[in-house]
Amino acid sequence: MDPELLIELVILLPLLGAAFNGLLGLFQPAHRTREKLIGTVATAMVAIPFLIAVYLFATFDGEAIVATVFTWMAAGDLTVNFAFRIDQLSLLMTMIITGVGGLIHLYSTGYMHGDDGYWRFFAYLNLFIFAMLNLVLGNNLVVLFLGWEGVGLCSYLLIGFWYKDLKNSAAANKAFIMNRIGDFAFLMAMFILFREIGALDFDSLLAGASSMDQSSINWAVLLLFIGATGKSAQIPLFTWLPDAMAGPTPVSALIHAATMVTSGLYLLARLSVIVLSAPVIMTVIAVVGALTALVAATIAITQNDIKKVLAYSTISQLGYMFLATGVGAFYVAIFHVMTHAFFKACLFLGSGSVIHSMHHVEHELAKDGHGHELDAQDMRTMGGLGKYMPATRMTFLISTLAIAGIPLFSGFFSKDEILFKAFEFGYDGHLVGWLVYGVGIVTALLTAVYMTRAYVLTFEGEERWPHADTIHPHESPWSMTTPLWILAGLAAVGGLVGIPAVIAHGDLNWIHHFLAGDQAPVAEYAVHGHVPVALEWGLIAFSSLIALFGVGLAWKWYSTEGPAFDEKLSARFGGLYRLWKGKYFVDEAYDRAIVRPLIGGAIHGLAPFDKYVVDGLVNFVGFFTRGASFTLRYIQTGIVHSYAAAIVFGVILLGWLMLS
Repeated sequence: MDPELLIELVILLPLLGAAFNGLLGLFQPAHRTREKLIGTVATAMVAIPFLIAVYLFATFDGEAIVATVFTWMAAGDLTVNFAFRIDQLSLLMTMIITGVGGLIHLYSTGYMHGDDGYWRFFAYLNLFIFAMLNLVLGNNLVVLFLGWEGVGLCSYLLIGFWYKDLKNSAAANKAFIMNRIGDFAFLMAMFILFREIGALDFDSLLAGASSMDQSSINWAVLLLFIGATGKSAQIPLFTWLPDAMAGPTPVSALIHAATMVTSGLYLLARLSVIVLSAPVIMTVIAVVGALTALVAATIAITQNDIKKVLAYSTISQLGYMFLATGVGAFYVAIFHVMTHAFFKACLFLGSGSVIHSMHHVEHELAKDGHGHELDAQDMRTMGGLGKYMPATRMTFLISTLAIAGIPLFSGFFSKDEILFKAFEFGYDGHLVGWLVYGVGIVTALLTAVYMTRAYVLTFEGEERWPHADTIHPHESPWSMTTPLWILAGLAAVGGLVGIPAVIAHGDLNWIHHFLAGDQAPVAEYAVHGHVPVALEWGLIAFSSLIALFGVGLAWKWYSTEGPAFDEKLSARFGGLYRLWKGKYFVDEAYDRAIVRPLIGGAIHGLAPFDKYVVDGLVNFVGFFTRGASFTLRYIQTGIVHSYAAAIVFGVILLGWLMLS
C-alpha cells in the first residue's frame, strides 16, 4: 500500500470522527443520545490509525518517508509545505498516541455513560488526537506548531468540559493562559531559526545547524526549552497541570500521561542535533528537570486527592525526562515517555475506576438518607477497595510497582537508564551530572513512597467511608477494566525493549538502536569516559534497592496506621511538611506578584484610561459629528436657486485655486 496515503489516513480519520460526532450532535439533537454509535465511531477513528501505524512500523526500512499534501504558504524566501514525516521517532510516538488513546476512548464509553455532553466529549477527544498527530508527524516546525496550538485548544475544551462549575472553567483558563507563555517563546525560537537557516523543515534545520553562531544557537535552544516548559509543566510553568484534574478522568489520562505533556520532550528530541550544540542550555535543562522532579515528588507525598497525587507524579516524571534530555540522553527520555504512557495512563484510569465506584457509594448514602457528603477522590475516605474491585486493584498495583522502579517492571528499565545516563555524564567530567544523579536517586525514593501510599490508602486496610458495613462499592464495567488490563500488561513488560547496555553489550537495548542508530533521527551525547562494568551493575543494584526500600517503608507505615501516619510525618518534618502541603505556595506567589498587580492596574489605571480617554475620544467624535450636522442642515433649504448659486460659487472657488 502507498505509505503516503496511509499517513494521510492516520491524520484524517480522527478529524472525520470529530466532525461526525460534533456536527451531528450540534445539528441533530437526536444523535446526542446514541451513545453506542458515538463511542464506536470515536474509538474506531483512533484504533484504525493505530493499526495503520503498526503496519507502517512493520514495513519501515529505516528511510524517512515524507508525504507532502500541498504547499501551505509561500511568501518571499519562506515556503511551508503541509507535509508529514514518518521516521523512527514519529512512528513510535504515533503508536503511543493512537494505541493508548484508543484504549482511553474505549474506557470513556463506560466512564462517560449518561453524561449530557457525551457526544461533545468524544468530538473533543478525536479532535485532540488529530492535533497531537499533526504535532508528531509534521515535517516542519510550522505544522508541528499547528498541532502544538491544537492540543492547547483541545485541552482547554476538555479540562473545562463540565464548564458549569466555575472551578473547572478557571482551571481551563489557567492551562490555556500559562501555555501561551511557552508558545510565545516557541514562536521566537522559530523566528531565530528561520533567520539563521532560512527554512523550517527538519532536514534543513538539522543540516544547517552547524552554520549558526553560538549565541543564536543558545537563544534558540533556550526559547525552545521555555516553550517545552509550558506544555510539559516544568518549573516555573507547572502549576496549571494539577488544576487540570478538574476535567473528566479520561482527559487526565490522555493529556497527562501519553500525549500533550510529552510534546516538549518530543520537540527537543526532534531537534536534538541543535540542542546538543548548546551545552550551557543543556545544563539549565538538566537542573530544571531535576528540580521539577524533586519539588513535585515532595508535594505528591502530602496530597490526599488521588488524582492530585498522580498529577504531581506526572510533573515529577516529566522532570526525569527533561533530566535525561539535559544530559544528552534523548532516546532515554523518549523511552521513559513510552513506559510512562503505559503505567501512568493505567494509574489515571484506575483512579477513574475508583472515583466511579465511590460516586456509587456517595449516591447510596444520599439515597438511604444518611446525609453524608463524600469526597469521591479523597483517599482518606477509601480503604479496603481491593476486595470489591479486584481488577482495578491488581492493575493499579502493577502500575504502582512500575512507576516505583521495581525490577523488572517497565519503569525500572527507563528510570534506571535515566539515572545511569546522569551518572555517566558526571563520570565524563560534568559536575551537573553528579548533581542531577543525586537528585534523581532521592526522587526515585520519594516516588516509591508516595505511590505506595496512594495504593495502600485506596485498596488496603479497613473501609473508611460512612456505613461501610452496609454500603459497598462495585467493580467497573468491562469497557473500563479491559483497557486497565492491557495497560497494566504493557506497564509490566514494556521496558524489555530497553535492556541495559551492560547486558549483552547493548545488543538487547532495542529502543537505543531504533531511535539513536546510524539512520535514526535522535542524536545523543558522545561519551568519552565509559563507566566500568562492575560499577554499572552496582548502580543497577543501588537503584533497585532504593525502589524496594521506598515501597517497603511506605507499605509498613500506611498499612498499619493508614491516613493517621501523615500526622506523624507532619510532626516530624514540621515547617518543611507544611511547605510541601502548601505546594511551595507558588500559586500564591504568582497571585501576589503577577495576577493581583495586573488586575489592580487594569482596574485603577487602564479602566479610567479606557473610560475617560478612549471612550471620551469616541464620544467626542460622535458629539462633533452631531453638532456639525445640526449646523449644516440649515444649508439644505430645498430651493433650487440656492443650490445653483452654491455650485457656481464652488466652480469659481476651484478655478481660483487652480489658477493661483
